[in-house]
Parts: sequence; C-alpha cells; structure tokens
Amino acid sequence: MLRFIIKRLWYGLLVLLGVITIVFFLFNILPGDPARMMLGQRADIASVEAINKDLGRDQPLYVQYFNFLNDISPISIHNTGNPENYWYFSEEKYSGTRLIPLGNTAVFLKKPYLRRSYQSQRKVSEILAEAFPKTMLLAGVSILFALVFGVAIGVFIALKKNAIIDKIALVFSVLGMSIPSFFAAILNAWIFAFVLVEFTGLNMFGSLYTVDDYGRGEYLDLKNLILPAITLGIRPLAIVVELTRASLLDVLSQDYIRTAKAKGLSKFRVISKHALKNAMNPVITAVSGWFASLMAGAVFVEYVFDWKGVGVVIVDALEKYDFPVIMGAVLFISVILVIINIFVDIIYGFLDPRVRLA
Repeated sequence: MLRFIIKRLWYGLLVLLGVITIVFFLFNILPGDPARMMLGQRADIASVEAINKDLGRDQPLYVQYFNFLNDISPISIHNTGNPENYWYFSEEKYSGTRLIPLGNTAVFLKKPYLRRSYQSQRKVSEILAEAFPKTMLLAGVSILFALVFGVAIGVFIALKKNAIIDKIALVFSVLGMSIPSFFAAILNAWIFAFVLVEFTGLNMFGSLYTVDDYGRGEYLDLKNLILPAITLGIRPLAIVVELTRASLLDVLSQDYIRTAKAKGLSKFRVISKHALKNAMNPVITAVSGWFASLMAGAVFVEYVFDWKGVGVVIVDALEKYDFPVIMGAVLFISVILVIINIFVDIIYGFLDPRVRLA
C-alpha cells in the first residue's frame, strides 16, 4: 500500500510540474510589460529597468523559469549575503525557516511565493487567501445541495420506474447536465432576483458580506449564497439523480434484496438498510470528482452573481492583464484538483486492492 501511495504522490507531482511549466511559458510569452503596467504614466527607462530587475525579467527565459520554480517550491535555495541578488531571502517576499546553511546560500523551508499583483502590489497568496474561503463555501454548499436533493430525487424516481414522474425527472436531468453554468447563472439571476424578487427577496448581486452605508456597516448576508449555490449545483445534481436511479435499480434486482423482502422486511427498511447503502458507491465517487471541478467551475457563476471568490479575482486579473494573480489562481486550483484526485485514489486503494495493481 505504501508503494501505491508513493506512486500516486509522484504522479501528482509530475502533473503539477507540467501545469506549472505550461502556465509559466504561456503567460511569459504574452505581450505586455509588467513594469509599465505598474508605473503607468510615471514610466521612465530607469524605473522600468529597475522593476524588471526586481522581477527577474532582465534574465533569459529559462533562468526566469527556474527562478519561478524556486519561488513557488516549499523547499528552495536562497542567497543570504547579497540583497541585490534575485535569489536573496528577503523577508518582504518570503516567510520560512533556514534548514541547511551553505555559506552565502542556504536551503529554506518556506511558504510558496506566488509573486505580487502588478496592480495592487499585494502578495498573490494574500489575495487568494482572502477569496478562497468564499469559493470553498460556495462549492461546499453546492455539492451538499446536489447530494441531498439528488439522492432523494434519484431514490424516488427509481421506485417510480417508467412512471410519468420518472420520465419528467430524466428530461430535467438531461437539461441540467447540458445547460452551461454561465447561462444558468444569468437565467436564475433574472428570474429569481428580478422577475420574482417581490416573492423571493433575493439579490441579483452580492457576496458573503454586504456593506450597509446607513448604520449596519459590514454584515453577514447568507441569502446571497442561495442563487449561486443552486446554480453551481444544478449539473452535479443532475448527475447524482441519474447515478442514484441507475445504481439503485441495479441493486434492487440483486438476490439479497429479494431475500430481504421474502423475510418480511418493510419496503422502507429494505431500501434504507440494504439497497441504498450499496447503491451509494458510484454516487460518492462522482461527488468527490465534482467537488474538485466545482472549485474550478465557479468562475462564471461567481462573476455573474458578483460573489467575491477566486472566480471574480481571476476575471478581474484577466481584464487588467495582472498575470501573477492569474498564474497564482490557476496553480492554486490545480493543486486542489491534484490533492483531491490523489486522496480519492488512495481511498480506492484501501477499498479495492485491485486498484493498487494499476
């Protein structure tokens, strides 16, 4: 089992290295001068050269790549004697502990440094740390909504197989899987926060906290979570409904279910105690994968509803050509996807020994 875990961790690191390489070269060949973006109208040759030197952009591209790897790596090598050196361990950039001193250089254990925003000059890690909890909350509520209602609806239509309600539910499931997230977001915002606003009381735009200029100041406003969470949860809801129905119908045809019925157990007990428990395996598998996807797919939904999460940060950075923020956000989401996939693979290895042979 240990060999299997090490292999999965190694594959995850290779995937991350591939993502880092693609992201770095993609955003470093795009047009645009970060120094002029930062200086604006005040840009002069001396200032531009000074900023490019500070950013390491005065060096060849392959050197910039290794500098980038050194910055984002939790274990890195830094200069400790020359403040003019790009690899100098500056406390303004890095936060960490010296592990192995090597003369004027040392090996450090530190927090990954994702550079600074061209526009606000804030650390990208600080920007993402501020936005990520809101995206995490949105994705968590969305997947919980999809799981609870998806399982309930899937069980109900499985018991009503081939009835009208079963066919109607399947039609809506197909629509839910096919409708794009950004279109669903616009449609839901228009219907429930504009047309039916008198009945729902929901806002078309709003984040986790609302600022009231007339006395209350900043306060928690959870109703702003309802529409984006439902919108983001529509597609996984449709998947869960389909999987629950198909899996439950397959389980209900098994011999041990017929045996349970022959013993005189009630229909409710047969479903809840025996059938549903065994039918949930593919559902849990799908939910684990969809949770990771929701973290990345929340961009459009957050932007439409102005939910101040990672999605809004990415869109704002794209509009302003703020490449470090975009790169940091993409890498951050990639790390989450890889970690979740590794975690799921390890769980599979524990549950099914055959997976370890793959």
